[in-house]
Amino acid sequence: MREGDTRTGAGHVVVIGGGIAGLAAAHRLLGPPPGGTPGGSREGSPRVTVLEASDRVGGKLHAGEIAGARVDLGAESMLARRPEAVALAREVGLGDRLQPPATATASIWTRGALRPMPKGHVMGVPGTADALSGVLSDDGLRRIEQDRDLPPTEIGDDVAVGAYVAERVGREVVDRLVEPLLGGVYAGDAYRISMRSAVPQLFEAARSHTSLTEAVRDIQARAAQNQQTGPVFMGIRGGIGELPRAVAEAVRARGGAIRLNSPVHGLRRTPDGWEVRVGDHGDHVETADAVVLALPAPAAAALLASESPAAAAELRTVEYASMALITLAYRTDEARLPEGSGFLVPPVDGRTIKASTFSSQKWGWIADENPELLVVRTSVGRYGEEQDLGREDAELIALSRHDLREATGLDAAPVATRVTRWHGGLPQYPVGHHARVARIREHVSKLPGLAVCGAAYDGVGIPACIASAYAAVDQLQGDRRGVEQLTANPVQSLHGGAGE
Repeated sequence: MREGDTRTGAGHVVVIGGGIAGLAAAHRLLGPPPGGTPGGSREGSPRVTVLEASDRVGGKLHAGEIAGARVDLGAESMLARRPEAVALAREVGLGDRLQPPATATASIWTRGALRPMPKGHVMGVPGTADALSGVLSDDGLRRIEQDRDLPPTEIGDDVAVGAYVAERVGREVVDRLVEPLLGGVYAGDAYRISMRSAVPQLFEAARSHTSLTEAVRDIQARAAQNQQTGPVFMGIRGGIGELPRAVAEAVRARGGAIRLNSPVHGLRRTPDGWEVRVGDHGDHVETADAVVLALPAPAAAALLASESPAAAAELRTVEYASMALITLAYRTDEARLPEGSGFLVPPVDGRTIKASTFSSQKWGWIADENPELLVVRTSVGRYGEEQDLGREDAELIALSRHDLREATGLDAAPVATRVTRWHGGLPQYPVGHHARVARIREHVSKLPGLAVCGAAYDGVGIPACIASAYAAVDQLQGDRRGVEQLTANPVQSLHGGAGE
């Protein structure tokens, strides 16, 4: 038993990284089992220390404000059809603050107009050409119908979403539907993104059907049979950024320690466990029986360079996209927007912004708390096209206002603006990503008492990050069930928003 550890035999676990994955890992380590005492730690649970380099927890889940209104400055929603995020929110006391979007009606800004987002697709891939008029040209619509007469396309172990979909139903589908939808999740390039990792149910269906449109219709039919009800996405009154704050409070209430402004500069395996060097100069040593690395890939690679050069080399190959969110607040008596929750923008149309959220219309709690304000946000930047991020804040605001005016007619002057930059915010999942993750985990498994989790592995969405944290804890505790469930449930990779 280490000095200061009052839980005999439980040991000490250090979680490096205070984003949602790291916090979820700490919560799982300390949380009581079903039927346990609320607010208390599980008997025999380890001593847990979370080390976070910045001055706040949450990573890319960041609650802020503009003109006195509470808003999200990072991810703003979480997939509700997966259980992990919603369940965690309820466990930490946010159940009565969960709210679905007030409207799920979105548009796509293409060919000079806002057009209703077509229904009946899987991440932009249609089952038929119906309802795509206006979004696609007549030639593009006819090209979709050719899919049923084409010979089968070999997929192999993995394939790029854009390349495969373009071959089956034409580039217009990719450029005007798949690109903006995948871009909203990964800020990536559909012609590079792995179908196996990013749209796994489509990958599996395409392997068993000769026609892509037939595969999409089969997915839709099975979804209808499952009769899923309830909202697809969920938000939290006050912002999704409230989730990490609440998880952190629950961790502290159960005896866990969370240390901010505590960068980790070294990680060394010892005969008894691990030494973690903390502080600006790495002059403080934290001893641990086990370590959870809940960091972006570059930071994880730096810490593993000595103990696992092979894992570090693989992690260094993970590329990231950067983006900026521009939040604008208007007076409601001076500004009007079209109905709906916002719109996506196909990169092929050459606009600066890639999406806009009508926050006051999408989230009822923002409108209820701030009836005098209309809050809107836009996003700029995607993988390989990040030159706009070098612009000054004022220029990004001006470009966003220009595109909003072109798309919606909104010409009022905002009463407040805010630019939030996420450098290296979203990991990219190129073809072969699943194999790279398997290699990383194989190398890490050779180091007893070490596990990794976060957005770089099994999905960038909030539920996916939480699931990866739970699997990391289960691995440390010798329980393979969480890891097996993670591998068997790849749907977690589908929806965005979040980071580590």
